Amino acid sequence: MTTTIASSFLPHTDPEASLAFYRDVLGFEVRLDVGQGTMRWVTVGAPGQDASIVLTPPAVDPGLTDADRAAITEMMAKGTYAAINLVTDDLDATFARLQESGADIVQEPTDQQWGARDCAVRDPAGNMIRIAQAG
Repeated sequence: MTTTIASSFLPHTDPEASLAFYRDVLGFEVRLDVGQGTMRWVTVGAPGQDASIVLTPPAVDPGLTDADRAAITEMMAKGTYAAINLVTDDLDATFARLQESGADIVQEPTDQQWGARDCAVRDPAGNMIRIAQAG
């Protein structure tokens, strides 16, 4: 039996800004784009990889209270609501591209105590993204 990752979800506050970041800066392909305005679900993924990231409108679950929505909005603004870890074959080039795009840089490429070399940025919605050097 094999179990694999199909998709992961990250909230967005501006689908066009998220598309520009994930597609144009990180080089992901758009696999699905449904809805309209800010109520869009955009699925992106790395070429050649089956796993996807679904960029979703935040706090649209009808079971959430106004207090829940306010908490989610506050956490997103702080960059503490959602995160994802990525890998790249060239961390320095990826980081340079992120810098050139005006991305919110949290940490420049750093050799970590646990052996990885990575950097950290926030996407346009405030989601924390750590990108490590592959291999």
